[in-house]
Amino acid sequence: MENEILEIRWHGRGGQGAKTAALLFADAALSSGKHMQAFPEYGPERMGAPVAAFNRISDNPITLHCGITSPKIVIVLDASLMGKVNVADGLPNDGILIVNTTLAPSEIRKNISLKGAKVYTVDASGISKKEMGREIPNTPMLGALLKASGLLDFNLTLKETEVKLNKKFAAKPEIVAGNIKAIKRAYEEVRSE
Repeated sequence: MENEILEIRWHGRGGQGAKTAALLFADAALSSGKHMQAFPEYGPERMGAPVAAFNRISDNPITLHCGITSPKIVIVLDASLMGKVNVADGLPNDGILIVNTTLAPSEIRKNISLKGAKVYTVDASGISKKEMGREIPNTPMLGALLKASGLLDFNLTLKETEVKLNKKFAAKPEIVAGNIKAIKRAYEEVRSE
């Protein structure tokens, strides 16, 4: 990735944690010695409205300060958005699409008529319900991203994420443990074509 900036776009709905996932990924990348940007794109939307978040990652300082229109990786936290938002917009033929769904990657490709790009799927909603007790697919999708992209060291990212979550949920260790289990399960259960 030397001298290259890799861009990622996260699609979700308000309350699903797309922004939080982008920030957790950014923190892990920074701990790995990478240069990183993480930012959301939303207005006064209500809970459940479509939102997007973004990452840029590079081995060198990033001087771009604009929106992302051609991401190498797209992560979809809510498959119902795929009929409302063109989630594959700007995704190159050698890109990666990761979708939270119980469908097979080939079904996703067919449903959105995607040519090129590699498709991954994982039941992040089911994993989050089982491991965290509620449907918040962001951290499982972080696990799927780690497996599909190979961008960051899994164990280092897991450790950094646990540190961040412990700060946020200091009085609720069960929330931290559930998120860590969800990341691990999604990493193991993500499927590709």
